[in-house]
Amino acid sequence: MAREIFIQPNYKMIVFMKSTFVYCLVFVIIVSCNSSGDKPTGTNLNIEGTWQLVTGTLIENGDTTVTDYTKDQAMIKIINETHFSFLNHDLKKEKDSTAIFSAGGGRYLLEGDQYTEYLEYCNHREWEGHTFQFTINIDGDTLTQRGVEKIENLNVERYNIEKYTRVKS
Repeated sequence: MAREIFIQPNYKMIVFMKSTFVYCLVFVIIVSCNSSGDKPTGTNLNIEGTWQLVTGTLIENGDTTVTDYTKDQAMIKIINETHFSFLNHDLKKEKDSTAIFSAGGGRYLLEGDQYTEYLEYCNHREWEGHTFQFTINIDGDTLTQRGVEKIENLNVERYNIEKYTRVKS
């Protein structure tokens, strides 16, 4: 003959379990509401992809030079999960010493809006091994980076502002 065993529920345990469930549910709702597919400017910036340089501004010794990269030359920056690279060339397709070409790349670190490039490869070899720190922001499909480029042994110290647009696939 089977015996039924009836266990009296513990009232305090039930209240505790219900409270815990409610707190967990509230936490999940808050986290879900605060998460969005768009990465906000300044934190968790989505910089991965291919970027076309539009303008570059160099401020050095009080002089400002603005370069329009949509005219006589073109430059792209490619950023993946761990590395960046850049390629720059003239649009004249010259084959002599007037041809412009530069390229480089290396690792990078992005913490909030602070972007640091560790230049490991460059056709201008004297730039290799240097670190460049920038503040970046993204507005729509435009990435702007600002920072000081400083290489003491080359007597380079200038403020650099570069504006890129995201290249569509």
